[in-house]
Amino acid sequence: QIMEGDIIRTIRTHAAHIGHFHTGGVPGRHELDDTQELDWRAIATAIADLGFPGFVAHEFVPTRDPLASLKQAVTACTV
Repeated sequence: QIMEGDIIRTIRTHAAHIGHFHTGGVPGRHELDDTQELDWRAIATAIADLGFPGFVAHEFVPTRDPLASLKQAVTACTV
């Protein structure tokens, strides 16, 4: 998103070259919540629609309780 913009189009365009995905809030690489620029459910849906067989790793710096933040991230990316 930061480098290319239009994250879903970028994922679809380069899917054959992507080995895994990392999540992180934009801006700040914090929690995946409604204060971020990205719609993680839409992104996860686009990844799933591609039949992506790899991993999606949550890699963010929590500003709140880490386990609650992880649960929130998993929920945000569940399709």
